Amino acid sequence: MRRLSLWMRAHPMAGDSLLAALLLMADLLLLLVDSLTPHPTAPPWYVAIPVDLAMALPLVFRRRYPLTVACVALVAATVHGALDLGVGSLGAVIALYTLLVYVGRRQAAYYLAGLVLTSAGLLAFTRTSGSIGGAIITLLVFAFCWVLGEFVGARQAYHKEVEARLHLLETERDQASRIAVAEERGRIARELHDVVAHAVSVIVVQADGASYAVRSDPDLAQRAVETISRTGREALAELRRLLEVLRNNEDPAAEPRIPQPDAESMEELVDRVRQAGLPVRLDVEGGLGGLPAGVSLGVYRIVQESLTNTLKHAGRGARAEVRIRRGPQVVEVEVIDDGAGKARQLVPVGTALPGGNGLIGMRERAHVYGGTLDVGPAPGGGWRVRATLPVRLAS
Repeated sequence: MRRLSLWMRAHPMAGDSLLAALLLMADLLLLLVDSLTPHPTAPPWYVAIPVDLAMALPLVFRRRYPLTVACVALVAATVHGALDLGVGSLGAVIALYTLLVYVGRRQAAYYLAGLVLTSAGLLAFTRTSGSIGGAIITLLVFAFCWVLGEFVGARQAYHKEVEARLHLLETERDQASRIAVAEERGRIARELHDVVAHAVSVIVVQADGASYAVRSDPDLAQRAVETISRTGREALAELRRLLEVLRNNEDPAAEPRIPQPDAESMEELVDRVRQAGLPVRLDVEGGLGGLPAGVSLGVYRIVQESLTNTLKHAGRGARAEVRIRRGPQVVEVEVIDDGAGKARQLVPVGTALPGGNGLIGMRERAHVYGGTLDVGPAPGGGWRVRATLPVRLAS
């Protein structure tokens, strides 16, 4: 039943077509009954059927063209009343409800006034014995239709407001994710700056020392070494300028500058995590020495963030395992915990995760080196982080 309701909401013309068909069938049935019991004032069928069609068919488009359908329904209801045909006024009542829900109170009020005047004129023109009772019933129907339209209109307005707020929250969440990505990229840029700046500084120092060690053709060697030194210093200044652009008004007192760790510091990282209360098993295959500085730092940071998340979320009694496989082309990093804290195991395997800033940071760190990151529940329970980083050895 819920699926049918959702389908009808997604295809409103289908429900309106069904409503129009039911009204037409009811009107034609009353016309058939009148034909079986001859009535001196009953119009012929070739007049009644077109009027019935004019009453029912426009209701199919009542949500798309509410004002036009309301005008047609009012004319059809007037003709129906004048010819004393079936339930033609129901089309006008539905049109009143549609105007109140989809257009506005002012248009619906004008339309209601037209309906009341038309109904009063028809009652005065026909002058039947039940005119007073018919007028009361008509007014009650109009009042019920108005109250129902107010209720449904209020619910629709509430749903639109909720959808607008949800859209705003999604927009804010996306903006927060973009801000987190930008901050993490800035942090990566700072770390890369430290790595490159160290290498350039070593080149500068060696070039300065070589300028004093050269003995053959000292003038030419002196000029060449001075050029190397000057170029290295200019490159270092340019890197610092680029870093300032990436930082973009960053607080200079935010973080102290310290030497960056690398993958060879993995044992120290695991020991610190064990001291914090999380049993960790480290399995390294292939050795971590000689990796490019940026890749080595990326491996370290991914393991560090994964173990930090395990400490925060896996619960008491959890255990973790770090597996690092170094191949000729890529380094594979896998961090798995047994998820003693059951809350995270409720997420189905393969579910897309929005990710906090830590996950965003790991993802950006892997992507900046052309690698991949897969984060989610492990098939046997617990949590798994798997990353691959290409190894680009200097030729």
